[in-house]
Amino acid sequence: MTTIHPTALVDPKAQLGEGVEIGAYSIVGPDVVIGDRTWVGPHVVIEGHTTIGSDNKFFQFSSIGAPPQDKKWNGEPTRLEVGDRNTIREFCTFNLGTVQDKGVTKLGNDNWISAYVHLAHDCVVGNNTIFSNNAQMAGHVEIGDWVIMSGYANVHQFCKIGAHAFVGMSTSLTQDVPPFVLLNGNPAQAHGINIEGLKRRGFTREQINALRTSYKILYRSGHTLEEAKAALLAQEQSTPDAAEHIRAFRTFLDTANRGIVR
Repeated sequence: MTTIHPTALVDPKAQLGEGVEIGAYSIVGPDVVIGDRTWVGPHVVIEGHTTIGSDNKFFQFSSIGAPPQDKKWNGEPTRLEVGDRNTIREFCTFNLGTVQDKGVTKLGNDNWISAYVHLAHDCVVGNNTIFSNNAQMAGHVEIGDWVIMSGYANVHQFCKIGAHAFVGMSTSLTQDVPPFVLLNGNPAQAHGINIEGLKRRGFTREQINALRTSYKILYRSGHTLEEAKAALLAQEQSTPDAAEHIRAFRTFLDTANRGIVR
């Protein structure tokens, strides 16, 4: 059954699923939907048009669904959507979207979000990511599945980070990051493929070696970007066991709006 601490303030219009627990002094607004078995710890504020899935955990002092930090926002009914089985640690701030973009900020499933992480308006985060303490996303950022953001990493507006990338501690990103790439620094610099992460996720040795070749084509061959894309296409066609992953690497380059870290 749903449990609400006597000191919590839950608006009667809020929709709470089965087994939801709301901790002491937490506040839940009228336009909030919380899925089954989600645990909201003490001193959490959930407001705005916010939809939260099942089996999530929100630790103390987080602010979820507050208005975007955007001076153009004028009270429009924009949204925040959080998926299932996410862990949100202390002092996180997730903001609503804006009508100038998608109108929604999204966090997928099975993500581990550590303390003091900021997810700004219109960000879209995939599944199975790990954000370490104080990772900061500006508005309109897109982050793929299985990305790891180390502590104090920060991402400029409109940047994209491809799946399985690893962003090192205190990295400052102002350009897009292709999938599978490991990088760090300020300014950010690429240092190869995220080999350990790929091993943990079941990539074969052949697939990892193929992606190392893809990395060398893009970063070490001296090719222009267009020449690199042509070489990656040829590699994809000649390497069937890793074609899917090479294709993801290659096609990301066509969607990079801010250029890539290179």
